[in-house]
Order: sequence, then structure tokens, then C-alpha cells
Amino acid sequence: MYTYHVYILKCCDGSYYTGITNNIAIRLAQHQHGIDKYCYTYKRRPLTLKFQQEFNDVLQAIYFEKKIKGWTRAKKLALINGDYDMLKILSECRNATHFKYQSLKK
Repeated sequence: MYTYHVYILKCCDGSYYTGITNNIAIRLAQHQHGIDKYCYTYKRRPLTLKFQQEFNDVLQAIYFEKKIKGWTRAKKLALINGDYDMLKILSECRNATHFKYQSLKK
């Protein structure tokens, strides 16, 4: 049975890269050595592993990776720092039409 890792790398330019792999050590080495010159991280080396989470189900890992890729930088930093309270705050809908704010208008 495989395990899958969703990971976040911090690039030398300060940006973040999110990926998924079934072998974290090999994948990190590939990123660091610049195996693929078309990869986002190729020109942004050196890289630092900032976060990883292990999954037993590949579909859950893929779902989580795609979810993180859609997040803002602030949400990624909250996850990296383990600040789950801030992550919850950043995840709340703040649109004026959100049901939470509708009761305040009455």
C-alpha cells in the first residue's frame, strides 16, 4: 500500500509551490537538482520544505493538493505555521450577501 504526500515548498523568490508525490525524498531531490527545466521550481532554487501531510488514499491527497493550490498566500502560511484558528478565519466567507451578514441588516 502506498502513502502519498502533499507538500509545500518555499522557493528562493519567496513564492510557494504545492505538489503531491508517493516518495517525498525522491521528489524533493528532483526539485532541488532541477531535473525538469520547465518545472515551476527550476529557476526558483534552492527550495525549502515547509509543509507535508501524508495520506493513504490517493484521491484524498489529490483533493487536498488542488484545494491548497487555490488558496491565498495567507492561508498557505497559516497552514505552514499550524495556525488553524487563523486558517478558519481566512476561510470564512466575507461577502456582503453571505447569510452570516444578512441577519445584521434586519
